[in-house]
Amino acid sequence: MKLRPLADRVVLKQFKAEEKTKSGLFLATSAQEKPELYEVVEVGPGGLVDGNEVKMTVSAGDRVLVGKYSGTTVKVDDEEYSIVRQGDILAIVED
Repeated sequence: MKLRPLADRVVLKQFKAEEKTKSGLFLATSAQEKPELYEVVEVGPGGLVDGNEVKMTVSAGDRVLVGKYSGTTVKVDDEEYSIVRQGDILAIVED
């Protein structure tokens, strides 16, 4: 199954949480902090949203920062994805 977002929505996949500390200690799953860093999987077409023209500035493969409680989480084929509006993306992370 494939997710195809509508309007200004973006499908994101979260990067894995760190399992080890810098000193080499392994963290329990409950102690692992989820990063707010995501990879863009799929991008909607943009267009008119609430009467305003929205141009999509992110593209598939971008790494982005998203607010901690943004979007909706869905599970597809045992993979967890978040669907957010482009406006919920705080920044594109570049190397």
